[in-house]
Amino acid sequence: MYNFRTDLADERRDIYNKANNIEKDIEGIVTDEEQINEKIKVTRVKITNEDAEQALGKPKGNYITIDIKKMNIITDEEMEKASDTLATEIKKLVENQIQSKDDILVVGLGNSEVTPDALGPEVVKNLEITRHIINYLPQYIDENARPVSAIAPGVLGTTGIETVEIIKGVVDNIKPKLLIVIDALASRSIERISSTIQISDTGIAPGAGVGNKRKEITQNSLGIPVIAIGIPTVVDLATITDDCLELFISKLQEEAKSNDYLNELKSKDNYEEIREALIPNDFNMVVTPKEIDGLIDNMKNIVARGINFAV
Repeated sequence: MYNFRTDLADERRDIYNKANNIEKDIEGIVTDEEQINEKIKVTRVKITNEDAEQALGKPKGNYITIDIKKMNIITDEEMEKASDTLATEIKKLVENQIQSKDDILVVGLGNSEVTPDALGPEVVKNLEITRHIINYLPQYIDENARPVSAIAPGVLGTTGIETVEIIKGVVDNIKPKLLIVIDALASRSIERISSTIQISDTGIAPGAGVGNKRKEITQNSLGIPVIAIGIPTVVDLATITDDCLELFISKLQEEAKSNDYLNELKSKDNYEEIREALIPNDFNMVVTPKEIDGLIDNMKNIVARGINFAV
């Protein structure tokens, strides 16, 4: 299997196609795109068989990617449109799994003390929690409200407990019908940092994109359906170098300084060669943008609002 170094299914599909010099998706991968407006695009990738599952290193299921351009200067109106788009996609997946009044547990993964990893806990702070009100003060809430509860369980390094073990204990006690998990992801494109949302109905393996894979949070491990919502907040140095190399070659080409070697260099994925050069010196760092605080704040609002409207 390829060292994809990304959690995004559509990036894995592109990497696989480029590595094998194929233009169309292989059998078992179904893709469609929808341009919502000039700033928002939705890409849906469905993996339907084991061959495609093995090719992309992702389990069979649905992967929806929402790309939002220029998140660092997004307006309030554009944020509302992005969260409405997210709500629509979440609602479709939720309605395919459970009934209208079934309980949902939302889990915000990550370390609240580390900004690039704090997305999950920050989203949880902004959710509309209803389970306790329905249980104890039903007269103060709409009779059609769905019971929603939420936790931010922290990370293994600070709790000493695998996250899935904490979630399993909560699930066994409150017995929700569906789990929504929010986590920070890794990407193979600097352009997609904190500007892409991936939703899937296959669960999640925390830390997989940065080589620190923890136990999976899936229907197999918990006994209930799991919808995962993730946003890439980091890339590794090899990714940045590869992207910068391509931008540099493009600039030379625009200045008519291109040659056959530059064309060949640009047409292939140089990630593995760059990574192999960096690793012996411990230079393959994981990097996040300097404006990550603002980007996380924007994305936190979009995701929280999207979940609130969807459930």
